[in-house]
Amino acid sequence: MLQSIFGAIFGCSHQRVSFPQTRRGASPATYVACLECGKEFAYDWKNMRVGREVDTPNAVGEPQPALR
Repeated sequence: MLQSIFGAIFGCSHQRVSFPQTRRGASPATYVACLECGKEFAYDWKNMRVGREVDTPNAVGEPQPALR
């Protein structure tokens, strides 16, 4: 209960993130995703750091690309 109150007040701290992934397509970009809230952040391989939040190309309700 205390964690839910803390989360509601301060939001997600994005401490647990996925391994860096690279998108395919016209503008490939490397990103990591927060394992708690699902937000995606740019990832800099050169400095090995998480950057700014990025817009997700497939928002809820949009069709997903077919896998080949």
